[in-house]
Amino acid sequence: MRDLLQRLDSGKLWHFPGGIHPREMKSQSNGKRIARIALAKDFYIPLKQHIGQAASVCINVGEHVLKGQKLTQHSDYRHVPVHAPTSGYIRAIAPFPANHPSGLNELMIHLEADGEDCWAALEPTPDYLSLSSQALVEKIHHAGIAGLGGAVFPTARKIEAVLSGIEALIINGAECEPYITCDDRLMQDYTSEMLEGVRILRYLTRAQKVVIAIEDNKPRAIHAVKKALKGANDIILRVIPTIYPSGASKQLIQILTGLEVPQGARSSELGILMHNTGTAYAIKRAVVDGEPMIERVVTLTGDKIPQPRNYWLRFGTPISHVLNQVGYQADPRLPIFVGGPMMGYILPNLNAPITKLSNCIIAPDHFEYQAQPSEQGCIRCSSCSDACPVQLLPQQLYWFARNEEHDKSTQYNLSACIECGVCAYVCPSHIPLIQYFRQEKAKIADIKEKERLAEEAKVRFEAREARLLKEKLAREARAKAAAEKRRQEVANQQGEDPVKAALERLKAKKAQADATPQNTIQGEKGKILPDNSALMAQRKARRLQKQAEQTQNAVDPTTDAPRKAAV
Repeated sequence: MRDLLQRLDSGKLWHFPGGIHPREMKSQSNGKRIARIALAKDFYIPLKQHIGQAASVCINVGEHVLKGQKLTQHSDYRHVPVHAPTSGYIRAIAPFPANHPSGLNELMIHLEADGEDCWAALEPTPDYLSLSSQALVEKIHHAGIAGLGGAVFPTARKIEAVLSGIEALIINGAECEPYITCDDRLMQDYTSEMLEGVRILRYLTRAQKVVIAIEDNKPRAIHAVKKALKGANDIILRVIPTIYPSGASKQLIQILTGLEVPQGARSSELGILMHNTGTAYAIKRAVVDGEPMIERVVTLTGDKIPQPRNYWLRFGTPISHVLNQVGYQADPRLPIFVGGPMMGYILPNLNAPITKLSNCIIAPDHFEYQAQPSEQGCIRCSSCSDACPVQLLPQQLYWFARNEEHDKSTQYNLSACIECGVCAYVCPSHIPLIQYFRQEKAKIADIKEKERLAEEAKVRFEAREARLLKEKLAREARAKAAAEKRRQEVANQQGEDPVKAALERLKAKKAQADATPQNTIQGEKGKILPDNSALMAQRKARRLQKQAEQTQNAVDPTTDAPRKAAV
């Protein structure tokens, strides 16, 4: 712990392996204050906008809801609730186009705005120091806050895990990906509120050191934070070099401390917790103002947008409505990107909504975008390995993914890939490595899920068998106890054991049957059969006697005389 704090106090910066310097393209959108657009008429709110499971729906179709009212709820911190972005009526709970590269549908809540935009009752807490840490975590959870840095991990769950205290709290303001400037503008326009959220996080985590890290290509944000921190000694500002992907969690920790987070471990195991600047601002709004998270800052940029800028956008707003509001002229030959050019994706359906994960929308023209060149064979140049910030072997993982060698992909630590896109960026053969890695990860996850379900089924079967055996033994024990009880009762009344007497009678009957002589014969296969020859001889004699009598009556005419006389 002391070594970690000394490293932070020293002000020294370290380097992580690899990395690249792509064109920044940030000056298009970071020169103006964050603005707003007109509200949409219809909102489509996905039930799940975070890593984890969706919470349970707590409203009905046709119900009128207010702005900020919960649409889903759950007590578990892994299930982050979603809230109404405006007041209106619930028209449907059904599948709609998802904000996802697959273009598939997912379950959403269709909210038709009433135009009033009326807030539900809020519970602000200006003096948050009067609340316990657990009560503040509850407020953060009920506000529906998930990490806005890209991982969208449930914030309340992340904080709860370190309530006992940590050594260092790092606020990530690096924002290293090209085009994206939402955090940059947030730090400029809402500096004091962002820092208040940082102080709430420090109060909750009991962090001994708090560091805000900003890349040196954001001079105005650096100036705004320095000015707000003037005279304060509770928060340290660190300006780091601009290199992609310095904003990734493990890479930023390595830059600030020189420590490498082990594979499969969490930064909290080193005594470090990291949050994004946008998350800190959302925490301040949730705790101090009592407002749930219903919107975020989104960068709208690209040469097809007349005036690139950052906007406050409500969750559930159709992206088609957003583009129409900023003067976008649709061109079917040019795609729309969600996220940055390195880690973002092409959106197949513009009716998909804004979610907590949406930090940027890029509408490029033909000067900025060209179709992906055709994939060529790997030439083993090792450029991808040299640039990989987590020191993987992308060329080996590529072959394993293509051949579906899942065990080898796991053995070569495919799970450590942060999908930064560096390997695909530097590949001279234009191989879309990240696509292969994402597909391979999905296949491995599917296999593990099936194995988990099979193991659960096996455990249930074994538990059932154990339960049935236990019930059988219990029944036998009860029957034995009941028989013993009856035996004891009869013995006490008559002086004789009834079971013993019944066994004696059975033995006597068997002995008598054995003592009775029986004529037997041996069958064809040596089988012992009873000898019924005497009985059969008697039956034959009677049959012959009857036949003789019938013959005599037919021959002797006197037998019919009495009958004739009668006639």
